[in-house]
Amino acid sequence: MPYTYSTVPTHPRQAVFPRVNGLHHLGLYVGDARQAAYYYQMAFGFEPIAFMGLETGVRDRASIALKQGRVFLTLTSSLVPDSDASNHIYQHGDGVKELAFSVPDADQAFRAAVQRGAQPLLDPTEYRDEHGTIRKASVAGRGYLVHSFVETEQYRGVFLPPYRSLNGAARESETGIMALDHIAFGIESGQLDDWCAYSENVLGFQISHREDIATGRSSMVSRVLQDSSGTIRFPMMEPGAGVRRSQIEEYLEYNRGSGVQHIALLSEDIFKTVRILKARGVEFLSTPDAYYDMLEKRAGQMHEDLGSLRELQILTDRDDSGYLLQIFTKPLQSRPTYFIEIIQRKGATGFGAGNIRALFEAVEREQALRGNL
Repeated sequence: MPYTYSTVPTHPRQAVFPRVNGLHHLGLYVGDARQAAYYYQMAFGFEPIAFMGLETGVRDRASIALKQGRVFLTLTSSLVPDSDASNHIYQHGDGVKELAFSVPDADQAFRAAVQRGAQPLLDPTEYRDEHGTIRKASVAGRGYLVHSFVETEQYRGVFLPPYRSLNGAARESETGIMALDHIAFGIESGQLDDWCAYSENVLGFQISHREDIATGRSSMVSRVLQDSSGTIRFPMMEPGAGVRRSQIEEYLEYNRGSGVQHIALLSEDIFKTVRILKARGVEFLSTPDAYYDMLEKRAGQMHEDLGSLRELQILTDRDDSGYLLQIFTKPLQSRPTYFIEIIQRKGATGFGAGNIRALFEAVEREQALRGNL
């Protein structure tokens, strides 16, 4: 029996939410999967664990799955000139396309999402190999994003079918990266409420933080949504009024619309992680030296050495639960769009609102170099 849907949930109070256990993986579209996988491996320490493509009977695309700590990524590139992947790369460049949720029941999650207004893309489908079976279903998110529901209880392989394993399981993380902390979205002006409503009404997320940030030149409005367990967190940022274009507006221009602006990787030791990544060639945003002159007064007493924070240009912020340490890479590709944050939490539950002004000012310096301010 086919599923039906509407663009607006008809009776949101009468339909259950999808049951979600966490994020299974992030799916990225990239210009060339093999080259991108090499970059993620050599620069960030991810290990390729599985692949699919011509060698596995897939004729239109190549995909490589990578793992580090509890973070799984897939990198997919097109093998044909006219496909969803090739058109995405032409329009938006490299970036996140799919958010795949781990669920106990893919059929229930799909049915609940569709009943609450999501557009179905892939009905619940079984995939099987020698390691067992999975079920997967997909719905359209906002913009060009896809939300997938993946049920893996009956599967014992290193990733998912129809991927084929590469040399067994990944090695332990050498960089100190443990997990995915959050996924941040850049949203076009006037669309923030709609994106938040989708996450609330379809996925059952709730708003946990609200922030309005302004520098002397630009501003943004931010909302953070999270699932009921607090393990999946979506900071969403919309540009506000300003004299100059904000970094969100630059992202939106070159991304050609809303999407995932950055992902935050959780580190067990941010000093170790940043030193290793810098040695591997990863470039981070610079921070004004004056930031550290006022740091103790703003953030209070910390266990970390101020000289090491200044040396590595790591930012810190405090909330009612503790403090956090964070740093942001430059964009990972020529388009000034998608980038990565490294974060370590010392009790804090927020996202560094006190640092956003410093981040905006750092990005504005980079924008000025590109002539985009």
